[in-house]
Order: sequence, then structure tokens, then C-alpha cells
Amino acid sequence: MAGVTQACALTCVLACALLPRITAAQAATPAATTLPPVVVTATRTEAAAFDVPASIDRIDGDTLRDGRMQVNISESLSTVPGLLARDRQNYAQDVQISVRGFGARSTFGVRGVRLYVDGIPATLPDGQGQVSNVDLGSAGRIEVLRGPFSALYGNSAGGVIQVFTEDGSGPPTVGFGMAAGSDGALRLSTKVSGSQGAFGYVGSISRFTSDGYRDHSAVQREIGNLKFTLATDESSKLTLVANSVNLPKAQDPLGLTRAQFEADPRSVDPSATAFDTRKTVDQTQVGAVYERKLDGANALRLLAYSGHRNTVQFQSIPVATQAGALQPGGVIVLGREYSGADVRWSFKSTLADAPFSLIAGMAYDKLGEQRQGFQNFVGTTLGVQGVQRRNERNDVSNFDQYAQASWQFAPAWTLNAGVRHSSVRFDSKDAYITGINKDDSGGATYGATLPAVGLMFALSPNVHLYATAGRGFETPTLNELAYRPNGATGLNFGLDAARSNSIEAGVKTRIDGLGELNAAVFDTRTSNEIATLTNSGGRATFQNVGGTQRKGMEVGWSTRLIDNLRAQVALTWLDAKYGDTFKTCTAAPCTVPNVTVASGNRIPGVARGSAFAALNWAPPQGWRGGVEARYLSAVMVNDTNSDAAASYAVANANIGYVAKLGAWELTGFARVDNLFGRAYVGSVIVNEGNSRFFEPAPGRTWLAGASAQYSF
Repeated sequence: MAGVTQACALTCVLACALLPRITAAQAATPAATTLPPVVVTATRTEAAAFDVPASIDRIDGDTLRDGRMQVNISESLSTVPGLLARDRQNYAQDVQISVRGFGARSTFGVRGVRLYVDGIPATLPDGQGQVSNVDLGSAGRIEVLRGPFSALYGNSAGGVIQVFTEDGSGPPTVGFGMAAGSDGALRLSTKVSGSQGAFGYVGSISRFTSDGYRDHSAVQREIGNLKFTLATDESSKLTLVANSVNLPKAQDPLGLTRAQFEADPRSVDPSATAFDTRKTVDQTQVGAVYERKLDGANALRLLAYSGHRNTVQFQSIPVATQAGALQPGGVIVLGREYSGADVRWSFKSTLADAPFSLIAGMAYDKLGEQRQGFQNFVGTTLGVQGVQRRNERNDVSNFDQYAQASWQFAPAWTLNAGVRHSSVRFDSKDAYITGINKDDSGGATYGATLPAVGLMFALSPNVHLYATAGRGFETPTLNELAYRPNGATGLNFGLDAARSNSIEAGVKTRIDGLGELNAAVFDTRTSNEIATLTNSGGRATFQNVGGTQRKGMEVGWSTRLIDNLRAQVALTWLDAKYGDTFKTCTAAPCTVPNVTVASGNRIPGVARGSAFAALNWAPPQGWRGGVEARYLSAVMVNDTNSDAAASYAVANANIGYVAKLGAWELTGFARVDNLFGRAYVGSVIVNEGNSRFFEPAPGRTWLAGASAQYSF
């Protein structure tokens, strides 16, 4: 309860400090220039973000693309407080994303944070997600939901990130773009969009290649995205989406030790080149959403999707290590088929003569994985697929039911409440049984009921106060279950799900002349936290380590100083620490925990403080430009807190020009990142067993691009 008291007290202090300034500004500023409402759908119904009792941010598509490469989702997410998105300079491992400390332990992919693309889950039933199929060139907006209401999205929802492709509208339009930058980076893209009556369409294709900032980090990636919308009548809408990503080449430079990083941040560990560590991926998925207004109060939404993802990854497992009869090899081959459906009913009416809405639905998702392991050598030749050492079929499914309601029971008071029941089932059938490698088939079921409640008070039309509370849970992913800590074969079904209780209190203001200011304090307590036990050569095992606490404060502010000149600030303070003492491994090989992690140690991969500030001039035509600065405090690299990536601050600048010539729109831009050439660690590999924790960020880099768009 101490965290609850501190959170409430801090909110009261913040509100008391702000209210006199807000009142004065309201009295002194005419009400003629009302700020436009920002509509979001993260709570499953369209609402102004200002009226939602939760921490939620929206980034529009133009902001995502303006003066940027449009390759990594991390390019624009630094504007969101509470969210840490880091480009690892390693396309074999994806962007590293955490929300309020959830997801920080992920060595690759995204976990602890739910991902959606056009309503279709990009997080699979086990809680592991990928963002490699997101084409920023046709994205209409990104919404980020944080705090207790995230739990209403089910398993592994420490936060929710949703990407929406723009809708096709207006006359037929075709566009082409090119961007080139440091280290041989090149992106080519094309997009078509438009509408004809009730039919709208958007299609985009892009190709990205780079030699990479570090040695052995070259990449080639192609993405395609299609979206069709059809309003069959005034009461219904059908949306069809399809996208694919092909990653035929993504070299993996691995991490560096501190000595290697300080000697040459561009270098690569010799094991990476010896085994030619790399990954290939191809993924295709399709989905459909049908929305129907049944009458003035009732509506129905049906969603269905299906897809497949094939992955081959070469790791740097030493030949001698693979000699053991139970060793699964240094090449991972995954074939994944996934599909799902969501049925949702919405009701809007009144309750006791006050506005009332109710949403209820069911979701079913399934994943079928064929996991194989092979040696990463043949004879004396390294980095090639050799003898098979593992073969199993893993199936995961979830069946969830959810309901949430909003009731404005008094003019200034709104109550929001919801509950979700999640059941996640894992089944594994072992097909590699030879010698002492026995049948390791098995299964496990995890379930939880997740309530959330929020209360919002409109102190005035321009000041809203809110408080929320909720419960969440996080199952281990298939990758976290994949290896047993004692070296035995089979999945580690001894892992339990982590469970959390969260509270949040905040204030939202929008004042003419001052802009929009959102601030929140939060406190999350987790039991059965899943943490790394061993981590070596890209292969990790996990354990439950007791309780953790994540508490902090977020502030976001934005305003238009004059027409076309916008200022923005995002601040985060986060204290994430272990609440219990436990044992872990700190070196490889290690199968029995032998090092004590003290209660109170900071959770690795989590920054205690971060700050972002930007000033952008963006008129519809003519010259435009901006400057931005980012700061990140030191980040611990392991549970024992024996080392850390140092804090850093970097500055970026961009300039561009937009010309509209009849049916043509021409755009050009140039930008420089890390203006002062600061040497720093961009991301860390948590608890890496060989102490290769550090993934260096580039020094000063440049980027230039141009695009042309023609409307018929």
C-alpha cells in the first residue's frame, strides 16, 4: 500500500501545482482557438484521448514519415513517455521495445507488450510478438496504451501498441520514394491509394538494404501491404488487409563485451563470423474485419485472420558444446502457422438517464509451430546446417472472453470498468526420440481473470483527473519455454505465469496558449516474475524469481507556439527493482544457479530516466525543419547490477522542402542524427552469459530522401 499512497500523493502535488496556472491561463486566454480532439480506438471504441481514463498517445502517419527512413517503428516512438524503443542495429533480432519496464528482458522480438496491426494481433498466443511486418510508408497512425487498462487485451499486455494502415480516399494517387544514408542504407518505396464510391484501396511496397553500422550486420528486407475497404451500405463496412515481409539476409553481429565495445564499437565477436550468425524470415498474413450497425444502439464487429512465418537462425554455439547427446544444435528452424477470430458486440444507450456503453466479445487465437534444431557445422565447415538434433510440434491456443463498460453517471464523473478471462494452453509433441534423448512431450495451461476499473472527474472542460486499477498476467513464451535450465531436453513447463497488480493516477489538461499536458504516476507489483537464468550465444533459459515493483511518473506536453511551429516534450521516471532475493547464473556454461541477486537490485534493461524534446516547423508547403534531443539514464545489463550501459544525450536535426505543383507533390529532406558524434550503447542484451551485453549505437549519421506523388 505504500506505493499506492506515494502515487496518490504525487498526483495531488502535481494537480495542486498545475491548477493555479491552468486557472490563470483559462481566464487570460480566449476560448476561440480550441485544440482539435485526438480520437483513439485503443479502448475498443472511438473516443477522444482526452476523455479516456488511461495513458494513451497517438502518432499520426505524417509524423511517422516526415524526414525519416521509415524502416523501424522505433524511429518515432521516443515521443511517447513510458515507452522505450531502441534500434539494436541488428535486424536479426528486431527492435527492442518495453513499456513501463515490461518487455525489457526480451533478447529478440517483442514480449510483455501486445502488438496489433489493423486490428490483427502481431503478438501470438504465447505472448511473443514481431513488428517486422509493419510498413510505415502506408501507416495512418500508431496508438500506444499504457497502464491498468492494457490488461483488458489479455496475456502479456504490459502495454498495447496498435498500428493502423491509412484508409484509401480521394482520387487515385501514386507515389514513389527513395532515402539513402550512412553505412550503405537505401530504401526504395512505392504506394498507390484512392477511392471509387464506397470502395477504398491502399497498397505499398518497400525494399530496404544496408551494410550495417557494425561488421557482419548487413540486411535486406522487402515489405508489402494491401488494404481494401468497402462500405456496402450506410450501416456496414468491410476491411480486407494483407501484408508480407521477406528477410532473405540479416546478419547477426551479436553483442560486445565491455572491452570489445571500448576498443572498437564497430567490431564483431569472432564467433559471429566463424559461424556466420544470421537469420532469414518470410511471413505472409491476411485478415478481414466486418463492422455492422444493427440499429441505433447495437453494433457487431467480426474479425478473422490467418498467416504463416518461417524462420531460420544460425547461432554461435561452439562445436564442442554440441557434442552432448541432449544438445539441440546451433541452427533453429521454425515453421509457424497462426490464425484467430474475434467477435465483438457494442451497445450504446443510457443508464439512469446517463450515457452508457457496453462492449462484450470473445477471442480465439492459435499457433502451430514446427521447431527443429540442427548442428551448425558439417565436418570442419562452420556456419552450415548439419545433422538434426531436435524436432517437435508445439501448439498454443488462447480462448478469451471480455466485457467493458463506460457510464457517465454524473455530468463531471465517468466510470469505466472491464474484465477479461484468459486461458492459454501449451502442448508439445516430441518427434526426436533417440538414445538417451527421451520423449519430452507435455503441456501446460495458464489462466487468469483480469479486472480493470477507472474513474474520471472533469474538474473543468479543460482539466480531467483520473485513477485506474487493474490486474494482468504474463505467460512464458515458447521461446522462454524452449530450453530447460538443467540441460535436459524438452520444454520447461516448470515455469509459472507472472501476475501483476497495477494502479495509476493522472491529470489531463488542454489549455489555449499552453497546449496539452498529460501526467501520470503508477505503481505495478508483480509476483512470479519471469527472469533470465542463463543466456549464452543467443539461447536463454528462464525461471520465476518472486516479486518485483515498477513505479514511476510520466509527463507529456505538446503545443503549437505559432502556426506550423510545434514543441513537444516527453519525460519518464521509472524505478524498477526486484523485491526478493534469488540465485542466477552469470557465466556459461552454468546449469545450477550459483550467484545471489539481492533484493532491491534494479531490473536490467530498464532506464530509470528518459527525456525527449523537439521543436518542429512544418508548414503544408515550403521549407520545414526541426531539432530534437534525447536523454537516457544508465541501464543495468544484468540482474547482479555488476555493469551498466552509461547514460547518454544525443541531438538530431532535419530540414526539408515540400512543393505542390498542380497534381504533383514533391518532397525532399535531409537529416543528421547524433549531431555531436557521441559514442554510446544503443541497447543491451540482458544477462548475456558471455558478458556480451553491449549493442553499440552509430556515431554521427546522415540521411537524405526524396519523394514524388501524383493525384489523377
